[in-house]
Amino acid sequence: MKKIIDILKFYQDIGVEYTKKINLQDKEDIWKNLENEVVNCKKCSLFKERTNPVFGAGNKDARLMFVGEAPGRDEDKQGVPFVGRAGRLLNELLKDVGIDRKEIYIANCLKCRPPNNRDPLSSELKMCFGYLKRQIALIKPKVIVTLGRYSTYELTDEKAAMGQLIGRVFEFGNIKVVPIYHPAYLLRNPKAIDIFTRHLKKVKRLVEE
Repeated sequence: MKKIIDILKFYQDIGVEYTKKINLQDKEDIWKNLENEVVNCKKCSLFKERTNPVFGAGNKDARLMFVGEAPGRDEDKQGVPFVGRAGRLLNELLKDVGIDRKEIYIANCLKCRPPNNRDPLSSELKMCFGYLKRQIALIKPKVIVTLGRYSTYELTDEKAAMGQLIGRVFEFGNIKVVPIYHPAYLLRNPKAIDIFTRHLKKVKRLVEE
């Protein structure tokens, strides 16, 4: 019961609304309800063209969480985040610095793929952000890594160029937030991989402190 009270208190701390019905459910039921909301979501028009919503995947008690921008083609097909080329590169880089993907949780700001992988619209981000906040409230990670500018802007309220934000430490509630490049950017700019890896090592140290 104490665990549920802690979860709900964290909901309140970051401004997430909850109901008496959810108060009485255990953590797994809350997760199932949240995922069902995403599966049935029609808040914006993205649901009309999606193959699968991409809820998130990984350790629901993770100390480290990664947040991307939106699903791509492969993610839309499989319903799992970061399974395409960018995801495979991310897996390799995580392994290189000693981070086990099975021990982290990965989600996106948007749960549905924008047509032709276009940039997320501000209206879409606004309507979908509540789902991500509730995931964060349930997981309560020690550190969140934002991948790319949209997740960085959503969780830090900073609008500067990514080059000015990567590697800095912000806070979302009492959680440290560290922006780094999106793996898709690394596919186009492989020289940035060393920078990415350096910041991943920094993130690992923050988690272990």
